[in-house]
Amino acid sequence: MSQKDLLYKKENNRAYITINREKQRNSISVEAVNLFLEYLDEAQKDDEVWVVCVTAAGEKIFCSGADLAGSIGKAGEPAGKAFQNYAKLLTKISKFPKPTVARINGHCMAGGTGFMLACDIVIARDDIKFGTPEVNVGLFPMMIGALIFRNVLRKKAMEMILLGEKLSAAQAFEMGLVTRIYPLESFEEEVEKVLTSLTLKSPIGMKIGKQAFNAIDTMPLEEAVNFLSERLAEVASTDDAVEGITAFIEKRQPVFTGK
Repeated sequence: MSQKDLLYKKENNRAYITINREKQRNSISVEAVNLFLEYLDEAQKDDEVWVVCVTAAGEKIFCSGADLAGSIGKAGEPAGKAFQNYAKLLTKISKFPKPTVARINGHCMAGGTGFMLACDIVIARDDIKFGTPEVNVGLFPMMIGALIFRNVLRKKAMEMILLGEKLSAAQAFEMGLVTRIYPLESFEEEVEKVLTSLTLKSPIGMKIGKQAFNAIDTMPLEEAVNFLSERLAEVASTDDAVEGITAFIEKRQPVFTGK
């Protein structure tokens, strides 16, 4: 039986989605994109999943981008359809109602940058490289550009896109592509700390909050503030909010249930 291009594992209120194409430099296949969409649906419906962590097999490459020599062009689907599904996936990750963490355990290029930027928190090793090298093969980082411009100053983004040069983890951090960088020896421990912290928060509170912030993207200020005041009232009426405030007053750790 052939291995799946993407793996799904659930433990400790976390879902791990792992790109599983180490021999192909963890490049993006049609199967990987389709499975990614499927696994996100599964994680969203599962009340026992509070956080999603996106990572990759091996320790060298997180993702090298689209499988240009393989499945993207030869999987029986028109290239346009494959690109549309990838665009759908980026939107789905970006608007996912539960916290998402990208564990960047290897070099991240091209389309892999899209997976990374679509997540809420990006934790990377300090010895890896980032970049959008599409321009070097006559292509252009189209869909991920929408995410790049939402995270990086325009001129720095255009420099990265047009030159197609590799960036260090320190440069990526300075630009805002990643949120945290750690050396190899402490990387796993630090990722675990973030995931543990998220699973100690109220899942219903984070869900309502993320959905609210996604909804106000295009709203005028007054409309956005009024909308968020209504969402705050919604959060405040949850059992978790009552538990959180009670625990604060009693000086103890809250026990959230997601209700």
